[in-house]
Amino acid sequence: MKTQVKDLQFPSLPYAYDALEPHIDAMTMEIHYTRHHKAYFDNLQAAVKDTEMADMPFADLLKNISKYPVAVRNNGGGHFNHSLFWTIMSANGGGKPQGKLAEAIDKNFGSFESMQEKFNTAAKTRFGSGWAWLCVKSDKSLAVCSSPNQDNPLMDVAECHGTPILGLDVWEHAYYLKYQNKRPDYVSAFWNVINWDAVTKNYTNAI
Repeated sequence: MKTQVKDLQFPSLPYAYDALEPHIDAMTMEIHYTRHHKAYFDNLQAAVKDTEMADMPFADLLKNISKYPVAVRNNGGGHFNHSLFWTIMSANGGGKPQGKLAEAIDKNFGSFESMQEKFNTAAKTRFGSGWAWLCVKSDKSLAVCSSPNQDNPLMDVAECHGTPILGLDVWEHAYYLKYQNKRPDYVSAFWNVINWDAVTKNYTNAI
């Protein structure tokens, strides 16, 4: 048996720890990436070691997660969610999407501002730990939702189903050093670092 999930690797962070200052501080980025995400990755590998899960494509594990142990659900979700999270932020982020994604947002939500408001609400009102998402549903429409813990819309246990193209981590470890208990301030700051080119690429791949 293989000892790690097929086609899985720990990603490189695409920018320096301080690249998203002042919106996300360097210490939070370093701890979040090197300790939290790395722990999810390592624990996932340990959970699948010497099992048939180690031979499965990672996407198949997530889509059928209800069949597998809780450790795989929690740590597999943690790895996927963070791997996406790093890529949809950049030092030159902010602004608004353009092109096909902008058109889809207007079609599905009425305006960018309306989508932003729905996303903010999803992020702020997720009780406890979790994530807020912009995702593409099976009919290629866009939806905003949130999920608890390290769940995501790809999972068969999810409250909303789809392909995530934008996600925000609202676990306290993602913001507490800088924002303490002021999650709304962190959610607002997030819009200044979104890499819309990356989100648009995710959208294009999803449809």
